[in-house]
Amino acid sequence: MEKVVSTPQHTGTDPRARSSRQRVLQRWCWLFIAPNLLFYAMFQGWPIVINWYYALHDWSGISSDIQYVGLQNFKDIIHDLYFWKAYANSFKFMLGSVPLLLVLALLIALVLNNPKLRGAAVYRTLYFIPVVTTASIVGIIMVYIWSSDGAVNFMLTSLGILDAPVNWLGDANWAMFTVIMIYVWKNLGMNMIYWLAGLQTVPRELYEAARVDGATHFRTFVHITLPQIMPIGLVILLLNIAGSLKVFDLIKTMTEGGPFYATDVVSTYIYRYAFSSEMGLPRMGYASAAGIFFAFTIVLIAVIQAWINGRMKSSGRGGA
Repeated sequence: MEKVVSTPQHTGTDPRARSSRQRVLQRWCWLFIAPNLLFYAMFQGWPIVINWYYALHDWSGISSDIQYVGLQNFKDIIHDLYFWKAYANSFKFMLGSVPLLLVLALLIALVLNNPKLRGAAVYRTLYFIPVVTTASIVGIIMVYIWSSDGAVNFMLTSLGILDAPVNWLGDANWAMFTVIMIYVWKNLGMNMIYWLAGLQTVPRELYEAARVDGATHFRTFVHITLPQIMPIGLVILLLNIAGSLKVFDLIKTMTEGGPFYATDVVSTYIYRYAFSSEMGLPRMGYASAAGIFFAFTIVLIAVIQAWINGRMKSSGRGGA
């Protein structure tokens, strides 16, 4: 019987041909993402690198006279009481806004996630409109709305809730509360979209089974919805923490950190030293050091959140 000897052909299953196609595909992928990487390096990477350089120097950002001072800028920051006040205000702002954003947005998302709700798309659009509005424009408008003779005071005094108008943004006791309320209103729509994305990943079969078993809406939420959306909830929590700690435009346009530094956060503190003439000649190096100092706080929070998320996932696997 004649032995037939087959010769290798370059077919779709040939390892060498498949490897060649993969290399070509990888080259095209790198070619398409190269512009994105270039712009990231120009507008994100380079500023981060040069910021470290400035933090080690005494420089106004205007003159050509730049002097190396080592870690002196960081030492000055540690001993500056105004920095620590701004630092504390940043966390006060975060603790006041993030829980409200998470809870209110989740409640709205639960209502709008109902497939039987008519006009859900209209409601989503109405809640999302403030998100696409420029924050600085919102801040300028809110100055008039929350002023002593603005719409808020007019409504509250007309209803008899207030006996006299309140200077919401000019009173140190009310300024932070007012800014937090406006920030929550401005970002409520984005958090609603995040929660809706998480709620729509929950299988409808679980709800139908709970309904057959006679579970109430509250028990369904606690035992089905909440565990299912917890992973995306942790991501939403981190995004809100990072966003609230970096708040700048709303506070800058409404209070500029006042009155009496009551709403001064790290972002406005950095701006005041880097670009404003309020403190005399700008101190670019000092402001850069303050930014790096505070960036470590945000990174630390992200690491803690990632660790908690990992522990929750591992415990979930263990329980399964």
